[in-house]
Amino acid sequence: MNQNNETKTINIVNPNTPVKQEPANPTLKNQPGNDSPFVIAIDHGYGNIKTPTFIFPACVTPCDQEMSFAMNDVLTYEDKRYAIGAGHKEFRQDKIMDDDYYILTLAAIGKELRHRGLTTAKIVIAAGLPLTWADKQREQFKAYLSKNAHVDFTYQDSDYHVDIVDVLVFYQGLAAVANRLGQFRGTNMLADIGNGTMNVMNINERQPVPASCFTEKYGTYQCIIAVREMLQREFSTLPTDAQIERYLRSLQADMGERYQKIIGSTAREYVAEIFRRLREHNYDPALMRLWVTGGGSCMVRNFGEYNPSRVTILSDIHANARGYEAMAKLALERRQKKGEQKQG
Repeated sequence: MNQNNETKTINIVNPNTPVKQEPANPTLKNQPGNDSPFVIAIDHGYGNIKTPTFIFPACVTPCDQEMSFAMNDVLTYEDKRYAIGAGHKEFRQDKIMDDDYYILTLAAIGKELRHRGLTTAKIVIAAGLPLTWADKQREQFKAYLSKNAHVDFTYQDSDYHVDIVDVLVFYQGLAAVANRLGQFRGTNMLADIGNGTMNVMNINERQPVPASCFTEKYGTYQCIIAVREMLQREFSTLPTDAQIERYLRSLQADMGERYQKIIGSTAREYVAEIFRRLREHNYDPALMRLWVTGGGSCMVRNFGEYNPSRVTILSDIHANARGYEAMAKLALERRQKKGEQKQG
């Protein structure tokens, strides 16, 4: 990254992306005369799926009918049953390599529709991709999520009938701070630390700098792996991933102090490595402010050594999804106004 690179503006709402009508009031049923599409935003993380309202593990496991009776979170699609949140999803840079993220998308839609009291809807999906991968993968990801213009599925014993009108794909990480770019005066570095990747971008004088973007496969799951190795080496026994993650997030877990000590020391090494990698890309705390978002932000808060007057931790795990939703609604509004002006 060169600090002298000319600053270029990223248009947060992509003007080349087709958009639709103003979203309907989500509290109303999709009855005749009231069937405008509305936005459902989904953050397709490697560890968790997030919507503005819900979060659940990004895991899918096929299950038979007998097993499904014992599961609380089952989705049926094309006569196949899937346990949502069960198992472990292997990290893959390309999320369209199998149907897992499509099934997880249906689960996210089902949760949001249930929250709205709907079983039939026309929707626009608002999603995102890592900063340096978005431009290359956007069209493929859109095609993947919209491969069925109409989809029927059963989720948590309710039948859903959904028309997917459009898919809008935004920049992950940048979406999380879209509503506060006015605070990014001077020189800033934004680090979005997820389960699988760390996405970084400079934002100077409230303007994103595309040339500064980089993505590394150094998400929080790398810390989980390191913790496992250390615990296995020391004690030949392991807490569950859920116990480890709970301690990393909250510094509280139902396990002995000796386990907590190993987890804490490994987490501090992981966070120190995050700062080292940021410095490799010209992070200088004396010259710029650092903003940290994503699931890894709590680890920086709990285990990092930094000046809190120069580092801002944004701990809202739903921030990207809420950003996608806001930007999609803005895009819809702009297209609607543009259409009205042409008609006028």
